[in-house]
Amino acid sequence: PAAVVFEKHEGEVPWYGIEQEYTLMNLDKQTPLGWPRGGYPGPQGPYYCGAGADRMFGRSISEAHYAACRYAGIMISGSNAEVMPGQWEYQVGPCVGIEAGDHLWMSRYILDRVAEDFHVHVTLEPKPIKGDWNGAGAHINFSTKKMREDGGIKYILEACERMGPKHVEHIQIYGEGNEDRLTGQHETCSINDFKFGVADRGCSIRIPRDTDKEGKGYLEDRRPASNVEPYAATAKIMSTTMGE
Repeated sequence: PAAVVFEKHEGEVPWYGIEQEYTLMNLDKQTPLGWPRGGYPGPQGPYYCGAGADRMFGRSISEAHYAACRYAGIMISGSNAEVMPGQWEYQVGPCVGIEAGDHLWMSRYILDRVAEDFHVHVTLEPKPIKGDWNGAGAHINFSTKKMREDGGIKYILEACERMGPKHVEHIQIYGEGNEDRLTGQHETCSINDFKFGVADRGCSIRIPRDTDKEGKGYLEDRRPASNVEPYAATAKIMSTTMGE
């Protein structure tokens, strides 16, 4: 269980930041919000972090959810429109250890309740629309106390090396339907490959440019799907990077 893993490594003070993507759908559960029924909007490009009624579908839901999470005491730290129209993201964290799962799980519940008021369905499917459209993930940003201190890049690289041999084990708990999302396209690495690199969105594990420059910081596991079970995923990252 996650609680056992985090109790064992309490001294590492693991921080997590989870980027939860989701897609807003009409009540037919087939048509993303803002899409013409039975058709498609213009190609991806202008929707990511965009502005304008012709491209931003669901901002009221995103902002109401953010406010509700703040009111509830959820460690929510931001939100933004995503690459596919009708798709949004919010970030939970930094949270220490098992709290990441607690806060993410409650934030998902609040999202469903908020969307209910707008008569909109929320899906956490990793690839709700097939074809040339981005999928939905839940990237997990992770660091330990040693990684955040001077010279921490050594431990970050060590963690990346340890995750390679355990790639299949991680994929097995990183969400259902993730094979449709991790294709090697649309800012993903193929589900069959494992690689890490600096500022590379096509990697399994991305080391941020600032982390590489400063020699300390965190890593971003880009493999988890939007429907990932957060307790299992955060605990797996913890145990693998500790060499277990």
